[in-house]
Amino acid sequence: MAAVISVGEPKSSVPGHARWVRISHWILAASVLTLAFSGFEILMVHPRLYWGKVGNDLTPALFELPISRNYQHEGWAPPVTFFPGANPVVSAARTYDIFNQNSWGRSLHFLAAWFLVVTGLVYLVAGLASGHLWRHVVPHLRELAPGLLWRDMVTHLRLPMPTAPGGLPYGLLQKLTYASVVFVALPLMVLTGLTMSPAVTAAYPGLLDLFGGSQSARTIHFFVFAMLVFFLIVHVVMVALTGFRRQMRAMTFGD
Repeated sequence: MAAVISVGEPKSSVPGHARWVRISHWILAASVLTLAFSGFEILMVHPRLYWGKVGNDLTPALFELPISRNYQHEGWAPPVTFFPGANPVVSAARTYDIFNQNSWGRSLHFLAAWFLVVTGLVYLVAGLASGHLWRHVVPHLRELAPGLLWRDMVTHLRLPMPTAPGGLPYGLLQKLTYASVVFVALPLMVLTGLTMSPAVTAAYPGLLDLFGGSQSARTIHFFVFAMLVFFLIVHVVMVALTGFRRQMRAMTFGD
């Protein structure tokens, strides 16, 4: 997303990004890309999503994602009978070689998540203390008029797009998108990620009640992840369409 300016507007009239905004932006960008890569690898090991407290290969899935050979199995090993006369126990052992290399993926995912959480908290505290979030990110009520929103949408859909400033101010759609990411998507990603950790839910079982179980949290986590990836793609496309070099220079060097 990008706020557009007229071609003749002098560059000096456009405020640049503060240094702490630029640093946190790139750390968060690297964290999200690492989380996307490692999260996709983890999902490949078990590409099935459930709803509720439990879910495994022997229970119906809410969604099945054809992203690895683990998507459709070729059958299970025969049921096991432990002693004569007993009912056989259903085996969950697969009859083919599965993709199961997620130990490094989980470690990388957890490490990148700490970078995201710490940097996100620093950004949030600095943004609140400096007033950046209220002045530049959160849209004011007067900006939410249908006419203003429609005009901003039309501007973003018209090609070629006008040049965008390499800094502030943000456009209305930018504000709505950034505020949704900062105050809704990222906190939801962190909370659902923590809910999938048995160690965390043992100390804070209320997280399981909040999301209806670890499997529900995993499903919500996936869909919020998909929305963030979509946001990232649109964000990069908009930067490319409205002055890639200028905006990259502004977000990197502040000029």
